Amino acid sequence: MHDIQNEADPRGIAIDEVGISGLRYPVTFDDGHTRQHGIADISVTVGLQADRRGTHMSRMIALVHEEVATLAPQELPIALKRGLELLEAPTLALTLSLPIATTVTAPASKRESWQTHDVTITGRITADTCTVATTLTTDVTSLCPCSKAISDYGAHNQRSEITLTVTGTTDTPYPLAIHEIVDLLRNVGSAPVFPLIKRPDERVVTMQAYDHPVFVEDIIRDISLACRERGLNHAIRAKNLESIHSHDAIASLTYTG
Repeated sequence: MHDIQNEADPRGIAIDEVGISGLRYPVTFDDGHTRQHGIADISVTVGLQADRRGTHMSRMIALVHEEVATLAPQELPIALKRGLELLEAPTLALTLSLPIATTVTAPASKRESWQTHDVTITGRITADTCTVATTLTTDVTSLCPCSKAISDYGAHNQRSEITLTVTGTTDTPYPLAIHEIVDLLRNVGSAPVFPLIKRPDERVVTMQAYDHPVFVEDIIRDISLACRERGLNHAIRAKNLESIHSHDAIASLTYTG
């Protein structure tokens, strides 16, 4: 059959990215510590040469099926290299997003429950470079230092949504594992959050938050300091879902060592 997409294109215009998005596909996330099954939202794009009319989108599905049905982030550069060859492209980007759950233990009752985090793995490769970015979003509690300082008793607090992206390269594509990112983020802010807590736990958590007031600025600085001490390139975004204001408080930073 005649392959129209493989025809030469006379316009001489290269395309930065072309491919597929919104592909929902079953994957098994397995980084050697955390193993979970789920349905990932996936995109695959390539750079298209100026003389080519179209790319091979069916090959992108084949790449997902054959190379990332089991997603091991530390092995993603191998899949990306194979994809570059399969798609005969100068660049390739592969992004997979899915929820990952970790167990958390309430501080007093010791009851266990599952806390779910949104995870995105993005790999990018060219002929010369390869990067893998691991992004995780989770929640903590934050208590306002100003509110505590000016109140006779109590202080307003809220849930804070934190997103951390850690970027690795070919030699170390996965420098901080999912469970390590979760531990790092749950130890910043005023206190962790828990799906399941009893009254003794609630007492511990609320008093912990009161003893550790933080601004949104404090949250991202504490995370960045922890990442810098580990030599990690990173980007952070934090949002306080304010409880007494009609707006949210946000902060972000990016660091490349």
